[in-house]
Amino acid sequence: MENVDKITNLVNKDTFERVCQYMLGCVNFSPPPDDVAFLRTAHEIYMKFQKIPNALAVAIRLGDQELVEKDFRSAANPQMKRQLAFLLARAQIPPEWIQSPDTEEEPEELPEDLIECLSNTHLSVHFRQYGKELGVSEPKSLEDIYKTHLENSRTAANVDSARGNLAGTFVNAFVNAGFGNDKLMVEAEEGSSWIYKNKDHAFPIGMMSAAASLGLSLLWDTDVGLSHVDKYTYSSEEHIKAGALLATGILNCGVRTEADAALALLGEYVENKSVPLKTSAIVGLGLAYVGSHREDLIALLLPSVSDDGVSMEIASLSALSLGFIGVGSCNGEIAGAIMQTMMERPESQLSEKWARFMALGLALLYLGRQDASDATLEALKAIPHPLSKQAQILVDICSFAGTGNVLKIQSLLHHCNDHVDKEKDDDTFQAFAVIGIALVAMGEDVGAVMSLRQFNHLMQYGEPVIRRAVPLALGLLSASNPQLGILDTLSKYSHDSDLLVALNAILAMGLVGAGSNNARLAQMLRQLAGYYYKEPDCLFMVRVAQGLVHMGKGTIGINPFFSDRQIMSRTAVAGLLATLTAFTDSKAFILDQYHWMLYFLVTAMYPRFLITLDEDLKTIPVTVRVGQAVDVVGQAGKPRTISGFQTHQTPVRLGTTERAELGTEEYLPFAHVLEGFVILQKNPGWETQDAMEVV
Repeated sequence: MENVDKITNLVNKDTFERVCQYMLGCVNFSPPPDDVAFLRTAHEIYMKFQKIPNALAVAIRLGDQELVEKDFRSAANPQMKRQLAFLLARAQIPPEWIQSPDTEEEPEELPEDLIECLSNTHLSVHFRQYGKELGVSEPKSLEDIYKTHLENSRTAANVDSARGNLAGTFVNAFVNAGFGNDKLMVEAEEGSSWIYKNKDHAFPIGMMSAAASLGLSLLWDTDVGLSHVDKYTYSSEEHIKAGALLATGILNCGVRTEADAALALLGEYVENKSVPLKTSAIVGLGLAYVGSHREDLIALLLPSVSDDGVSMEIASLSALSLGFIGVGSCNGEIAGAIMQTMMERPESQLSEKWARFMALGLALLYLGRQDASDATLEALKAIPHPLSKQAQILVDICSFAGTGNVLKIQSLLHHCNDHVDKEKDDDTFQAFAVIGIALVAMGEDVGAVMSLRQFNHLMQYGEPVIRRAVPLALGLLSASNPQLGILDTLSKYSHDSDLLVALNAILAMGLVGAGSNNARLAQMLRQLAGYYYKEPDCLFMVRVAQGLVHMGKGTIGINPFFSDRQIMSRTAVAGLLATLTAFTDSKAFILDQYHWMLYFLVTAMYPRFLITLDEDLKTIPVTVRVGQAVDVVGQAGKPRTISGFQTHQTPVRLGTTERAELGTEEYLPFAHVLEGFVILQKNPGWETQDAMEVV
């Protein structure tokens, strides 16, 4: 009846939770602006009944700075404040949001413990502790992952050693990510570093990826990490130095420090004459400060976008980094500068392969902001160049990412329907339209299943550019969530006669299985390694995919949805999109000199754990039940929320579709969803129960 806001006065303490659950369940099926109205009403009801974590989760979904600040301030209990800070840190909400610089008053200083929770300062320590508990802290070697003795024996004979070593660099980095003790890079003996084994690949750029891989091994460890990377910043070899700068950006990703080391170290190279050093510093800043919306960084990088004297490569990567930093912020200054550049650059430059990253940088500013991008879309129509079409589609799909908006998916299918004459026109926009279908549909399960059928049709009848993008879309749709149907489909595509389709399918297998240690997928990839032993490009991709499947030894995932899959992490989507954009022309980027673009995935990497903390933020083991999440929206009675559960002691690993419940009534959680860091307090009713039992 379009009066949903009136329901707030009609619910009571017994019914409000189910009403809110139902309303949140309807959001994916409501057209705008109803979806936002439902979210705002649910938020209001939660606040009315003092369910602050639930309300904050809705405010984060809305991306509403005022609501986030108000909810955070409304918590009186210091433990509850810390729990909310953990939720904000997981969503990578800029800490400035809750320090309210907009008001007349001086922003109040937050206490030290809250700033640490907000900045993810202890993530590295807890993650390594969790690795010890699971018994995976020992570094894994390449052979542990490849298991070549199970592959076809002929493969060993024909391997391009430098490319094999380069693949080994990525596998080692992804598998040992965050543990800081891999044997090839961090703990290598002085002088026998793996970096120099990446040298003879016709150009020294392999050394850049190798040096940058240090950042992934030392992920989140800002103290020890910088001292390991530091020695390579003095290297006389410019690519090693560039890799060290990129490593600095990678290891600071998602963790904020007071020292601001990444800005201090990388800022001075933004104006450097050397192209590798300049690109590494620019991309490193984008990764280190993803989602921070910081004005000082925007001022530092904007000149590289507007200056028509710099190459398209530098301008586009600067635009992409600005998109990372201002993701979802609708920042008019950045958008204006990027559009101005698109209008003023000569056609020959806009036709370069790099231009797509400039369009992506613009699009990321509107990630998840729905109609806020309308004015930008109108302005883009005025640019008389094929790049304008790519940019329009990217801005459109980012604006509606994860909403499940059916009308958007229909319009994207229309774009895939066009038969473009490749001689006259550029058809890259169709690749983005295909990826866009997955990006819009991935927010809700029904749409995701329905889109699989569309992809099947596109694969059968689409142009080559569309067929090459379908596996990428499948990888995005089901990141870190290996479902049998999708694995079988990708396995079929990985043997396609078009090698570029096969390459993208192999990458997608890595994305779908990222951090899952899925045994069936590992077996498929071993067979592919035997099948492609004569194709160096495909074999390289198979190795990278093997590294992704065992990411963080099975403890780190890249799925952008968290908090019971209710909230979409914008920073994670940004990293996934940047990686997929590089694969829309893999021959020009990843398989050429820009393999370091695989590190864009770092913004989506996050441990898949549940760690329970006491009131002093020390870990305490409690029993929890972990099982497959069951959708209980609209079910009568008190239905079970998980099925097929097993009981474990915390810390535990949670799969993408799993949910946890406390197995004891001794503690009460401050969080509404048991995921990530959860602070517990003793249940005051528990002791009286004990006393009664004794009596």
